[in-house]
Amino acid sequence: MIGDRLLHEVSRAHVKRLIATWWSNGLKKQTIHNILTPLKEAYQHAMDEGLLTMNPVARTGRLTRSKDDPRTTITPLTTDEVRIMLDVAFQQAPDTLYPVLLCAVRTGMREGELIGVQWGDVDLHGGFLEIKRAVVRGKDTSTKTHKIRRVEMTPQLQAVLTRLKEIRTVEAMAAARTLTEYERVFLSQTGEQWADQTLRPAFNRCLNAAGVRHIGLHVLRHTYASLLIQQGAPAKYIQEQLGHGSIGMTLNTYSHLFPGDHRHYVNKLDDPQDNRASESGPMLESATSTQPDDEVHSASIA
Repeated sequence: MIGDRLLHEVSRAHVKRLIATWWSNGLKKQTIHNILTPLKEAYQHAMDEGLLTMNPVARTGRLTRSKDDPRTTITPLTTDEVRIMLDVAFQQAPDTLYPVLLCAVRTGMREGELIGVQWGDVDLHGGFLEIKRAVVRGKDTSTKTHKIRRVEMTPQLQAVLTRLKEIRTVEAMAAARTLTEYERVFLSQTGEQWADQTLRPAFNRCLNAAGVRHIGLHVLRHTYASLLIQQGAPAKYIQEQLGHGSIGMTLNTYSHLFPGDHRHYVNKLDDPQDNRASESGPMLESATSTQPDDEVHSASIA
């Protein structure tokens, strides 16, 4: 069964809608492929046994390729939606959920990078974070590009993390220990390291309470990029902040979000001293006005 449908009840349209939902939730192409492959094989086996006559999951490569352009799936939050979400997160969990979501929309860090950041990576005086690792399936690993990058913090984020470190220090002293640079910055309400199984549900509950449309956690990264673009940030700066391997990737992903009216650039190519275009109009008019009426009439019939 797929959901509440039996195998023979699933149509091609159902599969298309399912793939579209996965894209909107931020799933990667490879992840979708990994889900579809065993499903496709199950249908093929059923066809081999004579149980089915059609495989609705066959030839889905075009569907995933058509969505491979990330511009078709990016639906970042607006400034107002971000504000509402953060307000609710602060009301629900000011020292746990709020700081991690604020960091997500102020730095564009990936989910695993957020979970993995340690106090030794935070320079509260310099106002930046060093992204050295990501947590994948509960284990520390390198960043996606296998490089360390520096991400600048906003004053608001800097103030929140300063306060958070003070809270963590007091908690450590109460437990007769010291806060180490290797401890995680962002912890869940239970005081443990965030994980996919805890951060995403908490994020969804926050969206529900805020009345904000449901998005995948990864969309906060796109939201960060879109807000930078709205502020007129250069593409190169956005690439560096996001840790993209090339500026081409940044432009391919977010080109549709950059201001699109560039006609003023090509308009500047005209020579303001060149009046030949404006002079050609009256010359044409005078030429046609001297034609006899009968000649103009015959020309129009021809």
